[in-house]
Amino acid sequence: MSAQIRRLSSTDSGFVATLDALLAFEGSTDAAIELAVADILQTVRRDGDAAVVEYTRRFDHLDAPDMAALELPKSELAAALAGLGAEQRNALELAAGRVRSYHERQVQESWRYTDESPGMDGTRLGQKITPLDRVGLYVPGGRACYPSSVLMNAVPAKVAGVGELIMVVPTPHGQKNQLVLAAAAITGVDRVFTIGGAQAVAALAYGTATIPQVDKIVGPGNAYVAAAKRRVFGTVGIDMVAGPSEVLIISDGSGNPDWVAMDLFAQAEHDELAQSILLCTDEAFIGRVEESITRLLPEMPRRETIATSLKNRGALILVKDLDEACEIANRIAPEHLELSLADPYQWVDKIRHAGAIFIGHYSVEALGDYCAGPNHVLPTMRSARFSSPLGVYDFQKRTSLIDISEAGAQTLGRIASVLAHGEGLQAHARSAEMRLKR
Repeated sequence: MSAQIRRLSSTDSGFVATLDALLAFEGSTDAAIELAVADILQTVRRDGDAAVVEYTRRFDHLDAPDMAALELPKSELAAALAGLGAEQRNALELAAGRVRSYHERQVQESWRYTDESPGMDGTRLGQKITPLDRVGLYVPGGRACYPSSVLMNAVPAKVAGVGELIMVVPTPHGQKNQLVLAAAAITGVDRVFTIGGAQAVAALAYGTATIPQVDKIVGPGNAYVAAAKRRVFGTVGIDMVAGPSEVLIISDGSGNPDWVAMDLFAQAEHDELAQSILLCTDEAFIGRVEESITRLLPEMPRRETIATSLKNRGALILVKDLDEACEIANRIAPEHLELSLADPYQWVDKIRHAGAIFIGHYSVEALGDYCAGPNHVLPTMRSARFSSPLGVYDFQKRTSLIDISEAGAQTLGRIASVLAHGEGLQAHARSAEMRLKR
């Protein structure tokens, strides 16, 4: 199979328009999916367990007499962990430990302070941090089984102190992925149900007789799951609506072209819609990367997916210097950004928009997917301009604490009165004025 990937230059006429067209991705689902999901959500909300059991029979070909039969006992999770080979178990435990160590540094603490402004004697303000009571974790099943997704979602939730973590994972034809179940055991998932699709999202969002309503739903899924999460947002929280995976590599030509090519492949193999882009200051090196792509692609088991992704959404782009590369990177706002540079640290501060920055030739993005420590749930579709990686803070709430003293009420009451009258809200003004000493 021959590899085709467009080559561009920042000096090309209409380069910005070409780049924007390449980046454009319509994340919305089609009308048929939206209609199907709306019907599933409504039915589960009305019929609860019975609807989920029926949809599981219909879509996953898994017959169960009731919802209780679709819940896995903790003993089965423990058995899955015990049944792993030493190499797999060690890798899973080491990865979980690294993810936990990183996220423990994100924990937010409550704080308070005494307001020492004039006239505010005794007034205290603060912020109370509280973990979410209950979170639902969606884990893909069937052909796509991701124990790493369990680690990246469950660990920060548990570090945050979430009271109960409920995992749903489809098991088509009853096929269970032992690594996924082992990951649930390692991370301390509280309950696991073998259900999936929009019906699982509905059960978590609305609650059923067996599955309690959660406060937030996290985790990746197919187009039906994504559409369902969008629709239930507001009833519950969600992590994000993720698009196809993305990598942007900035190179000065100092790296190994085979490494760069394989890093582009690593994103492209996810999905035909995944995006892999190289920005490079060295035209000759771009040529060598292109040669590596052509030579290495036939070796890849997922070569057809990679080839389609590179042809439709990939690019090798010549830039005049690294300053321009950083400007373009900030416009792209990629999910993953690799600084494949001889001296990468001087460029880190020039990057304003990226989900994760991988610094230097050895910081390959694939390590971030599994075991580096930071979360691999990252903003896509240019949303790194305003969004952040999943973390402990996504499982904690902030509540304002306001303790106004009698003296403080005199000062603030007069201010509030003026502003409330200005807004035409007389009851607000009177409420503040009643605390004033005459």
